[in-house]
Amino acid sequence: MDSPAPRAMRWLVLALLCLQLGEGIVRIPLRKSKSVGELMREKGVPEGVLKGLKGDPGRKYQFSDAVAYETLTNYLNSFYFGEISIGTPPQNFLVIFDTGSANLWVPSTYCQDPACVNHNRFNSSQSSTFSDIGVTYTLRYGFGDVSVVLGYDTVTIQNIIVRNQEFGLTLDEPSSPFYYLDFDGILGMAYPAIAISGYNTLIQNMMQQSQLTESIFSFYFSRNPTYSYGGEVILGGIDPQLYSGEITWAPVVEEVYWKIGIEEFAIGSSATGWCSQGCHGIVDTGTFLLTIPGQYMSAFLQALGVEENEDGFVVNCNYVPSMPSLSFVISGTQLVLPPSVYVLNNNGVCTVAVESTYVSSSSGQPLWILGNIFLRQYYSIFDIANNRVGFALSA
Repeated sequence: MDSPAPRAMRWLVLALLCLQLGEGIVRIPLRKSKSVGELMREKGVPEGVLKGLKGDPGRKYQFSDAVAYETLTNYLNSFYFGEISIGTPPQNFLVIFDTGSANLWVPSTYCQDPACVNHNRFNSSQSSTFSDIGVTYTLRYGFGDVSVVLGYDTVTIQNIIVRNQEFGLTLDEPSSPFYYLDFDGILGMAYPAIAISGYNTLIQNMMQQSQLTESIFSFYFSRNPTYSYGGEVILGGIDPQLYSGEITWAPVVEEVYWKIGIEEFAIGSSATGWCSQGCHGIVDTGTFLLTIPGQYMSAFLQALGVEENEDGFVVNCNYVPSMPSLSFVISGTQLVLPPSVYVLNNNGVCTVAVESTYVSSSSGQPLWILGNIFLRQYYSIFDIANNRVGFALSA
């Protein structure tokens, strides 16, 4: 655990850097939670219950007009979250800044479920700027539904103020896993196509209300995250101090998710050919693991010499330095993940931080999810105006 003095110094440095970024560019520090599995074990949840909770992460990327399929299918892993405020006077919430969904929702006093009561709840009667929409909506997860009623209010993120922002106030939340989570809600940053129809997303309103210097936001995830500092999200620009080298730009292939093309995937020096007909990758800050197309998972594990047991895809920690790197070719550039990045060491148990999904891209290509594991290695830039994603080696 950090001592108070270095922690205070880190936040002072961040505050000074915020000033240097200039008006219209905001830096939000992110915290990293324990894994939800750890949090639930600490609360005495039986191991058998934990093992029965995991769903297909690809379900997040299937949607229809009737329901929104949201994040958290990988909820037994860790999350990164930061603070926003809603209402007048402001009520504070910790939210995931999630590029894999597009809605904003927080717990509310309308909800009396234990999962809501255990978190910060928005009280509409205490906000002078709140107005009720009255429409209810269901956000569907692999393990249960979250019901919300829609309203408008002012959303504040440091010096960014967005007025008349639509958001969801929860009516019902399933206790497992929401009761155990460190964060309160989710702030979606994907395209409007997957948001609740008929309302502007927060990002849309930020731009329409001239709250961003540029139509860009960017993420930095620390390679050695802690609860007090896990990274940063920068709204309205980029910070060259957080990356090195050139930026590799990849066009968005479908303006729904931040979905890009992947030309090749290699294990060590051996190209797999799995993307010879083209692959797609969703750049998703709300997913922790690296998600591999299900049809390639067996071959991937075999190539790494990994076996699955109750702890996950376990490897001998002594062998990690000699394991091969993983490489993605994106826009002609090789982006490499060394084993120190894709293997996690949890109290001496080393696991490969991957999962699989059988969901394909909407046009049939194998679908990868580039989650926090990938994004620890590469600073990511989401260029709304030019519909592209940039990657540069994290500092």
